[in-house]
Amino acid sequence: MTGITSYLYSALAALIALTVHEYSHGYAAYRLGDPTAKMAGRLSLNPLRHLDPIGAICLVFFHFGWAKPVPINPNNFKKPKRDFA
Repeated sequence: MTGITSYLYSALAALIALTVHEYSHGYAAYRLGDPTAKMAGRLSLNPLRHLDPIGAICLVFFHFGWAKPVPINPNNFKKPKRDFA
């Protein structure tokens, strides 16, 4: 039982980390003047909006996964040369 519990806690932590990570990308871009993530509905802490099906399957089986990248448009940045870094 300990192995299953530990695995579930790890999966939950990874899901939260991936969600917050991708939300942060969208929020940073939004603060720099790019509304693309907000218009796409990705400026949210809902994990289902950021979950990539293949990345989730790989996370379960191989302990390596990923989320869908948040769309940005650098042309919308207030200062594109500085803000794209």
